[in-house]
Amino acid sequence: MLKEPISITALSSISALGESPEEVWQSYNRNEHFLSEALIGEQKVWVSQLPESIKLKIEDLRQSDAKYKHLDDSVLFAIHAARKAIESAEWEKGCNFGINIGSSRGATSLFEKYHEEFLRDGKSATLSSPTTTLGNISSWVAHDLKSKGPEISHSITCSTALHAVLNAVAWIQSGMTDQFLVGGSEAPLTSFTIAQMQALKVYSKMSSRAPANRTGRQSREVFPCLAMDLDKNQNTMVLGEAAGLACLEKGQKANALAVIEGIGYATEPLEHSVSISTDAQCFQDSMKMALGDLDPSEVDAVVMHAPGTIKGDQTEFNAIQKVFGQTVPFLTTNKWKLGHTFGASGLLSMEMAVLMMQNQAYIASPFYNNKNQSKPIAKVLVNAVGFGGNAVSILLKRPDDQ
Repeated sequence: MLKEPISITALSSISALGESPEEVWQSYNRNEHFLSEALIGEQKVWVSQLPESIKLKIEDLRQSDAKYKHLDDSVLFAIHAARKAIESAEWEKGCNFGINIGSSRGATSLFEKYHEEFLRDGKSATLSSPTTTLGNISSWVAHDLKSKGPEISHSITCSTALHAVLNAVAWIQSGMTDQFLVGGSEAPLTSFTIAQMQALKVYSKMSSRAPANRTGRQSREVFPCLAMDLDKNQNTMVLGEAAGLACLEKGQKANALAVIEGIGYATEPLEHSVSISTDAQCFQDSMKMALGDLDPSEVDAVVMHAPGTIKGDQTEFNAIQKVFGQTVPFLTTNKWKLGHTFGASGLLSMEMAVLMMQNQAYIASPFYNNKNQSKPIAKVLVNAVGFGGNAVSILLKRPDDQ
């Protein structure tokens, strides 16, 4: 548990679900996915894309400044979401707040473009290095917002965004700053990135109809990603583009959307380069750390990482059973609906948790039957893990005045 609460005073995201809190919440309440088939390179695959209305705004941003024309989408996504976040939190541009925005893949589209040009021409473009470094995202957001605090970028694979939260909590608790803008941004819809996931045999091959559920939990139509379906017999990860950011502030603020009550993190020795143990020891450790002395029965819901792979979903579920025993809370995930957005995914999961608490409504996965959906939602645990077994768990609670 934290020495003192840290408030989430704003959330901002762009994804297939939309970009305003109202639009995102409406999308969560529709029992359908927001995945589509798209031609990536020379093959048609399932992906999660930004709506055309948001794409137009990103293009307007690209054309608004000559310096922005050569930036990767991952950077532009972050700039767009960051502007909305600080406006919602009522932070002024040029103020002394920190920035920590990471990405799993970084500027993958630009990197592939520049590398292709190098193979063809034997030389590299002038901007190839500065526009493809991981530090690119936070640096450009800091430039755009004219912030005066520390700026940090990192890649800790799919737990990147929640690691940004951890880092900001450490800075704030140290007394070095009182405010931090955190999150992740990802633009991974390139042929090479998808080919890498296909090479790992985790990408969805679902075509016209999902296979029948052996337990008969729910009759399903087309669901390309079966995240949290513990009976699936094939991997169904689908990649998505998105950015998710949060404004964190020291103490419990009057405008807090939610309060961070506990944080946990763990890394386990791996037997395989991309998988974790059968009972996800890293998740067990991170969840126990986030809970601290809190009785697990006080947690009302867990937003799982659940990437839609057989082992990924099952091992996390096993870890939850180990930690919670007979008091397993409501379990959910959003990846069946908007895909896996890599470095941004943890923040989108945190946004989902906050929206459920604000609206006092559970958003279920269509593939898993929860026993209790009537309990008030006061505390939610959010999980993320990435290649390398680096798990993060964030315990959120409703502000005391709600």
